[in-house]
Amino acid sequence: MVTLLLIVIYIAFIGLGIPDSLFGTAWPAIYTEYGLPISLGGVITTVTFIGTTISSLLSARLIRKFGTARLTAGCTLLTALALLGFSLSHSFAILFILAIPLGLGAGSIDTALNNYVASHYNASQMSFLHCFYGIGVTVSPFILAIVFRNGTDWRRGYGIATMIQFVIAAVVIFSLPLWNKVREKNESSESEIKSLSIIEASKIRGVKVMWLLFFCTCSIELTVGAWSSTFLVESRGATEELAARTVTFYYLGMTLGRFLSGILARKIHSRTIISIGSVVLGIALLTLIITNNSYIAIAALFLIGLGNGPMFPNLNYLTPEQFGEDLSAALIGAQMAVANISIVIAPLLFGFLGQALGMGIFGWFLLFFYIFLVIGVILNRRQFKKNGTT
Repeated sequence: MVTLLLIVIYIAFIGLGIPDSLFGTAWPAIYTEYGLPISLGGVITTVTFIGTTISSLLSARLIRKFGTARLTAGCTLLTALALLGFSLSHSFAILFILAIPLGLGAGSIDTALNNYVASHYNASQMSFLHCFYGIGVTVSPFILAIVFRNGTDWRRGYGIATMIQFVIAAVVIFSLPLWNKVREKNESSESEIKSLSIIEASKIRGVKVMWLLFFCTCSIELTVGAWSSTFLVESRGATEELAARTVTFYYLGMTLGRFLSGILARKIHSRTIISIGSVVLGIALLTLIITNNSYIAIAALFLIGLGNGPMFPNLNYLTPEQFGEDLSAALIGAQMAVANISIVIAPLLFGFLGQALGMGIFGWFLLFFYIFLVIGVILNRRQFKKNGTT
């Protein structure tokens, strides 16, 4: 039953990924149809992530009140309804409104499932969980590519994504008795989960270092995803078609990194995997800065995904180990909030800097976050040694 439940959780995490890459891919068609400025796409994205941040911070209370199973089922259904609204929309104002429940649903799913897997499964299964998120974010652009190739508008793509999301919601809803059976065999109770304010969480030793780590790894991940194509065209002489394919190649590296992390986690500790990833990431960034060859730059971007990919799932897995299961839901929720803040800030900041100073600063911008990431890794390792863990 435990394995079957894990499969359900993996499927639910595909549903978490589907909306994340859908809007960005569809936006060129949306703003063209509505006659809107390109910059308004950032408004929808920001509203979505504000909703995600709010629900992440409230997740400990929600898990304690509703339980992980019902919360995941309800929020997956909520995101499906939001996507349905997108597929029927003919107004930017409606998209703006629908971005709120889309973000609220995603934040609770992300926190609840990360906390559940970190508390009840091993580090290997946590890494595999995030591989399935990679499947979700890959599916959406693929769907829209087929839709556009067939001459249909973006709403058809949203409609297909909506049907997939409703199927995933149904799977989670019908699995509720399974969650109950597994819970009966588990000694830990979700009613014992503690909620913390941001101020209370920040006073716990080691939490700020974890926030630094999440901020840096997510800043690197999202900046590369948002700007690598433009960097290759403007600074390394790649064609637009080659640069567009590079984003998929980068996410492939990220997914492969998480898959390999899942295998390695059976033999070595998550902290060691994070250290290995840091080395790979550092080599990749230096290569990206040094080379002027577009193909070597693409290989470096693949390695950035490979090295940075394992960071997020392994950092989440360390949370209950370092701070205790009773605090993990609240702290993971805060970590998701920090991650979402970085998702908004870092790509936006690079957009301004890249426009002012040129896209050639791309590698140096990433290196800035990498330096603080390494500092965080060192501090976190020292913290664990002081706590008597390895």
